[in-house]
Amino acid sequence: MVELSRTKSFVLISTLVVMWGVSWPIYKIALNYTPPILFAGMRTLIGGLLLAIVTLPKYKQIRFKETWKVYLLSALFNSILFIGLQTVGLRYLPEGLFTVIVYLQPVVVGLLAWLWLREQLTVMKILGLILGFSGVGIVSITSLSGHVSVLGIVLALATAVGWAIGTVYIKKEGSHVDALWLVAFQCIFGGLVMTVIGFGTESWSSIVWNAPYLSGLAYGAVFGIPISWVIYFTLVRAGDASTVAAYTFLVPLIAILIGALFLHERITIYLLAGLVLIVASIYLVNRTPKLHKTT
Repeated sequence: MVELSRTKSFVLISTLVVMWGVSWPIYKIALNYTPPILFAGMRTLIGGLLLAIVTLPKYKQIRFKETWKVYLLSALFNSILFIGLQTVGLRYLPEGLFTVIVYLQPVVVGLLAWLWLREQLTVMKILGLILGFSGVGIVSITSLSGHVSVLGIVLALATAVGWAIGTVYIKKEGSHVDALWLVAFQCIFGGLVMTVIGFGTESWSSIVWNAPYLSGLAYGAVFGIPISWVIYFTLVRAGDASTVAAYTFLVPLIAILIGALFLHERITIYLLAGLVLIVASIYLVNRTPKLHKTT
């Protein structure tokens, strides 16, 4: 297992949270000019191909015959289910409600890591995960109005569970593969599947090739998917899966702050209350239990 210093972990986590937080408003704008599945597939596929080109000098570390199952399962859970279902599900639910449900993921990761990886699940960690999820709910409460679709709720739950399984699976099996090739193949396989589905169910001609769309596509293909996933997998493989997952509670908070700054969305008292709960959550999840001295 790769060891990371506290400073390096902080820098990587901060970079990841900002990258994912910024991606929500960027994709929200781009989706006005493109069908969702084609957009998800194309940015994922292009990102995987770019990363594969950069990683080509390390081709001997692919070892596809021994590790193909890890690549395929990671693509299923972390690309097709997470990125694909997320993009489609946003069409059926208000963004705030969808975000709340998807960010059940750290809670599910905590439970799966306890059952599957035997990670410690203390009372403080459970409380922290619950507080974090509550914080996401409060931050997103202003978006909870509008039509509520049963299909949208199912898609959001499937997104959360798929992402959680993918995270814990990579924590367990990811050491057998190179991190860069893992993300590259995950994006290529998942992107191919989503692009093919998009071509079959959506209209290519409905894409508007303007600056907002191309900016969203470029951001996803470089930062939003390949680079951010390499960082995420590096953190998960080096540390406690549920602890890393808890930091993702900050992502919707960053997204809403970016929306307030650049999309003229309101900053409310709910945002501040959610921030307090999310910060408390991260503290509790990362808190090291004190050892009782014996005499």
